[in-house]
Amino acid sequence: MKILVINAGSSSFKYQLIDMTDESVIAKGLCERIGSAGNIKHTAADGRVYKADYPMPTHMEAFDCLIYALTKSEAKVIDSLDEINAVGHRVVQGGDFYSQSVVINEDVLKTVESFNELAPLHNPANLMGVRACIKAFGENVPQVAVFDTSFHQTMPPRAFMYGIPYEYYEKYGVRRYGFHGASHRFVSERCAEIMGKKKEDLKIITCHLGNGCSIAAVDGGKSIDTSMGFTPLDGFMMGTRCGTLDPSILTFIAEKENITPAEMSNILNKKSGMLGISGVSNDNRDITAAANEGNERAKLAFEMQRYQIVKFVGSYIAAMNGVDAIVFTGGIGENDSAVRKYVMDSMTYMGIYCGDANADIHGEEGLVSTPDSKVPVYVIPTNEELVIARDALALTK
Repeated sequence: MKILVINAGSSSFKYQLIDMTDESVIAKGLCERIGSAGNIKHTAADGRVYKADYPMPTHMEAFDCLIYALTKSEAKVIDSLDEINAVGHRVVQGGDFYSQSVVINEDVLKTVESFNELAPLHNPANLMGVRACIKAFGENVPQVAVFDTSFHQTMPPRAFMYGIPYEYYEKYGVRRYGFHGASHRFVSERCAEIMGKKKEDLKIITCHLGNGCSIAAVDGGKSIDTSMGFTPLDGFMMGTRCGTLDPSILTFIAEKENITPAEMSNILNKKSGMLGISGVSNDNRDITAAANEGNERAKLAFEMQRYQIVKFVGSYIAAMNGVDAIVFTGGIGENDSAVRKYVMDSMTYMGIYCGDANADIHGEEGLVSTPDSKVPVYVIPTNEELVIARDALALTK
């Protein structure tokens, strides 16, 4: 079976076509600048590349371009859409309604749309991609929604509730939802495989570190807590997001600067975090270069983020009453050995020690703690697309 995986944004979407007989990627690509003079870059597994500029006033035209790339371009990989058995879509917010992936129908679309207020930057774009894909592929190809939030629906109320009047949870669904669920699910399950143990017998802390970051406490294969909250803004400091802060800071700054809620949201989501502290960039590589050149604010940004990561990991060890493994994933987690070393060096009290292999592991699977550490620490590259494809296969098989 062949499964097409779609991750749609408001002006772009990424895709992969996966052969589920061996879970190999047949082709992958990116459509960008939807809404204007669009373009596509499509790469087949054998290295053939198709690039084109193509008018994409809507997602519909973008999917037409994708279909051409798959079936007719010089980098074609299939002869007909009939070879695609299902399409899996990443959907950010499923509220507390969806604890598992689902086959999409009109009722599902309406329910997901009702969560747009909870994820205004993501859900509307995800839905545009789904609706355009249904039109492009027809109703004979089943579509599956895989939610970022569903993996975290196993959190108990003591972890997902906020200390505000209960009525706001009842009226508006204000609670911790958590995100990056497919990533935390994939790496925690892969960690159990590497250790040769059942996931039900393990307590694992998974650290998804990229421009967006989150940490999850996974006990017995289930998420019991995670750093992102009502929105992906919560948790520790990220590329442009502030992470957890004193709520009174918001009202204080708003009154001093005379700014609106929308302006405040823009500051906290797009102008804060590593960018806001360093004044250099939200990219880890740029900040590293600036810090190495003696930029004190860049150094401070690193120190703050690493310190906050350690605090979250430590708190989840306490929440689970122990830990059997720690996993790093995401662009930073997989490639930044200095971040991993900082965390391990802060946990020698746990019998965790940074191994020599740490400095050499970048974007590949491996053990980065010493072989005799009481708690192993791994790098496991995430594969959210494969999680989506597996769920789509299971639901449509």
